[in-house]
Amino acid sequence: MKTGALVLKWTSGLLFGVGLALAACAQEPGHGDNANAQKFVEYMVEEHQFDRETLQDLMRKAKRKDSILRAIQRPAEKAKPWYEYRKLFLTPQSIAGGVDFWDNNAEVLAEAEKKYGVPAEIIVAIIGIETRYGGNMGGHRVLDALSTLAFNYPRRSAFFTKELEHYLLLTRDQGIDPLTLKGSYAGAMGYGQFMPSSYRAYAVDFSNDGKVDIWNNPQDAIGSVANYLAQHGWKSGEPIAVLSIPRPNADMTIVNNTLQPEWTVGELAEKGFTATSQVSPEMPATVFSLQTERGKQYWLGLNNFSTITSYNRSRLYAMAVNELAQEIVKARGGKSY
Repeated sequence: MKTGALVLKWTSGLLFGVGLALAACAQEPGHGDNANAQKFVEYMVEEHQFDRETLQDLMRKAKRKDSILRAIQRPAEKAKPWYEYRKLFLTPQSIAGGVDFWDNNAEVLAEAEKKYGVPAEIIVAIIGIETRYGGNMGGHRVLDALSTLAFNYPRRSAFFTKELEHYLLLTRDQGIDPLTLKGSYAGAMGYGQFMPSSYRAYAVDFSNDGKVDIWNNPQDAIGSVANYLAQHGWKSGEPIAVLSIPRPNADMTIVNNTLQPEWTVGELAEKGFTATSQVSPEMPATVFSLQTERGKQYWLGLNNFSTITSYNRSRLYAMAVNELAQEIVKARGGKSY
């Protein structure tokens, strides 16, 4: 090929690459001109005394991400039956990873269980499901995720606008550049994927080093997950869920009706859902079904099951936490520290 042709090809390729880069930038505008973002800036200035010019510059740098808008509308638990959802999280790798994480943090987990009453295996399972034990905390800038959803997703705009407010407050309080932290497409952060409001309310300095670091310090992450569950009503020593075999005349209208334990175990037995394990008839409970490859299973979700759903409002999630926790204990040969 002649030199001129080579130069032309190289130049064309360079221009094409520049064009792609410019197109990508054009597809991810900042929020400097967004009317909702401007209202938010004024609110933060008046309510929390942020500097207007600094915050306006931050809104210009906060990118709208269409990939986030697409992702927020397709959560796995709405698309998959239990037997497929389960396979996402109960794998040989996730169980082995849980054993390793527990072994590496055994003393801290024991301290957290003693202080908060939350079993070590539940803490480990949540961190495993959320981030593969810290291996995948999310690649989106938290500022981009929260601003995209706050200002471009009307259905949940109020929620994410509030989370953006909490995010800017926590980064100011912690002396962190808000452009640096990364998390999930929904703005969840750290080992346990805390939303900013949860961080401000429940994250703890469990390592006693003067900082609350759920991104780099597994001690703080462990303590924070345990504190979250304790504050949401975890009851030490109580079971999570028990299998039920419904009678032919069971009242199926109450299945999957609520995440909250609105009945007692005794009342559910009267409605046709008897527990297959011994639990107090006075214990609060709800009834739910899971689709297995062999048909439906019916379970009584107890107080601690409901507490796990406060972390992620999904029966599938709570059951995945429960079962992964049990498998990790088995793989460790029991619950020795």
